[in-house]
Amino acid sequence: MRKFTALLAAALSCYALPASAWGPTGHRVTGKIAQDYLSPTAQAEISALLGVESLAEGSTWPDFMRSNESEFWRRKASPWHYVTVPPGQTYAQAGAPEEGDAITALRYFTRQLKDDTVPTAQRQLALRFIVHIIADLHQPLHAGRGDDRGGNQFDVRFKDEMTNLHRLWDEDLIDDEGLSYTEKSRWLARKITPEMRAQWTTTDPQIWVAESIVLRDQLYSELGPRRRDVLPNLSYNYVYTHRANVDRRLQQSGVRVAAYLNEVFAE
Repeated sequence: MRKFTALLAAALSCYALPASAWGPTGHRVTGKIAQDYLSPTAQAEISALLGVESLAEGSTWPDFMRSNESEFWRRKASPWHYVTVPPGQTYAQAGAPEEGDAITALRYFTRQLKDDTVPTAQRQLALRFIVHIIADLHQPLHAGRGDDRGGNQFDVRFKDEMTNLHRLWDEDLIDDEGLSYTEKSRWLARKITPEMRAQWTTTDPQIWVAESIVLRDQLYSELGPRRRDVLPNLSYNYVYTHRANVDRRLQQSGVRVAAYLNEVFAE
């Protein structure tokens, strides 16, 4: 733990002011949806920590900082964006690797955020990571199988352009719609009914992962075995088939970010 704290302190010393899975648009959509479901207590606590920085802005910070050359961002924090669950297993059965994963990081940063004695810069980082990790756990390829780096090694073509299964779900399907994150979040938020919100309000990350695994396995089943000689060429039919899945995971993620933070700050 001492070594971890030292690495974290070194990383925090790399910046003085805050900057601004899913790609940037998806994370910002999740943060924007979550902002509208925060309790007054959570909203006040978050404003005290982040000032004018919104959850949408803070949500992309952990990805932005992956280009930082420090040991913390290049090595320590790298596994905290995903979990690995082989086919036929649950997360509880697979467990976390020694270096940790998104769920162990979520637990760690939750403890940091709850502790008023932790320096403000560390609590800011913890909050940004929590928002980011919850969204990542709703992207089905961030629940990797352990055999192709979460779909990064599963090459496909999307509308005749080279990509891979992971990037397709991180960014391509969302950016293909041509909407800004504010437009997309507004469209999705107004379709969330009170019944949907009640059904989705769970703060157990293993439930989120289990849902992602179901969708992940469906995606692999549709494409069949990975081949290098003939790549699947996905187009408008794939968008038609899966846009509802993308939208639902973004909506669920936004609702659950808010529910999780409401619970943390209520305590």
